[in-house]
Amino acid sequence: MTTSTKRSGARSLFARRAALGALILTPALGLTLGASSPAQADHDVKLGLMLPYSGTYAALGESITNGLKLAIEQEGGSLGGHGVEYVALDSEANPSKAPQNMSRLVKGDGVDVVIGPVHSGVAMGMLRVAKQTGAITIIPNAGLEAATNQLCMPNVFRTSFSMWQNSYPMGQVAYDQGHRRIVTITWDYAGGKEDLAGFEQAFTEAGGEIVEQILVPFPSTEFQTYLAQIASIAPDAVYTFFAGGGGVGFVRDYAAAGLNDSIPLYGSGFLTDGNLLALGDAADGVQTTMHYAETLDTPQNQAFVAAYQEAYGEVPDTYAVQGYDAGKMLAQAYGAIDGEPTREALIAALGSVQLDSPRGPVSFSESHHPIQNVYLREVRDGEHHVTAIASPQLEVPDSACPMKS
Repeated sequence: MTTSTKRSGARSLFARRAALGALILTPALGLTLGASSPAQADHDVKLGLMLPYSGTYAALGESITNGLKLAIEQEGGSLGGHGVEYVALDSEANPSKAPQNMSRLVKGDGVDVVIGPVHSGVAMGMLRVAKQTGAITIIPNAGLEAATNQLCMPNVFRTSFSMWQNSYPMGQVAYDQGHRRIVTITWDYAGGKEDLAGFEQAFTEAGGEIVEQILVPFPSTEFQTYLAQIASIAPDAVYTFFAGGGGVGFVRDYAAAGLNDSIPLYGSGFLTDGNLLALGDAADGVQTTMHYAETLDTPQNQAFVAAYQEAYGEVPDTYAVQGYDAGKMLAQAYGAIDGEPTREALIAALGSVQLDSPRGPVSFSESHHPIQNVYLREVRDGEHHVTAIASPQLEVPDSACPMKS
């Protein structure tokens, strides 16, 4: 994939929204997407999408939706021979509205499966309702560890990651590359601290030392004071978790301060994912660990990238793959059920799914978290180049999961 191809596939919010197709806005702010044929109406599978379609995270919600719809379209637009109806509700990435929105999809709209959310705070509210109602829920992004550990339940599945899963492998990588004294830095919020904890665990287990952990007030992107602090400490390397605009600001400021010439920068994949065009040359040499890269050189990923570009006119990202795999997971599970699907049969079938995904082989642990490869990526000339599998088929610790007790 050339840089020009990457640029032609740059995110366009307008294009993403257009690709969603005709959306019918209901008075209760629900969205009905792609109604199925009347001949299948009595047997339709109703999918409730609780994702952000406005605000800061709109592009992520749309990318997940695009991937999901592409997967189901590749199955002939059906699941196990049943038509598919999409009921999409804008989560607004607002945790306070999550219980009400989840209840509305499950009790009001009567969906068979809920897919969402993006935001971990929203996931907490959704999980409360999932526990009360038994609603089958597939999490295509939110990375809070508790969802498939302390709060795990038979009806909840994840096609994404946990913060630990993407950061833990980098601890060993940094040690193996010769670093012994590292500064870590992130925002002072749960997701960032979970990510740092995974890296710090692996790095200290290998024999390294965290000489300073820096927590930046969320969502500040004023990094100059912290960069000066890092320069004064002069560690062997820096590990960070920032994402979105924060990731862009940190990497740019790090390069502008000249730190990347003497102190290598490592991070979770979200530091650069979706940010490469905005980062430009500032990201060259930055190494990250992530469960996907758009340049992954496998037949499965090449076919997926081509199909996604044809459908939506842009290169897919990690969020698109997570939505795509949610669709393929549902297709495989519904296809494995004889006769009319029941909730119990669907839960059992979902737990047995094995995917030949664009990200590599994916299966699911007892707590319904994906067991997957985590890749080491280096940014070169505006692309993520996979340099190694940092941790093959990594399973997330889930000893607090009640299903395992």
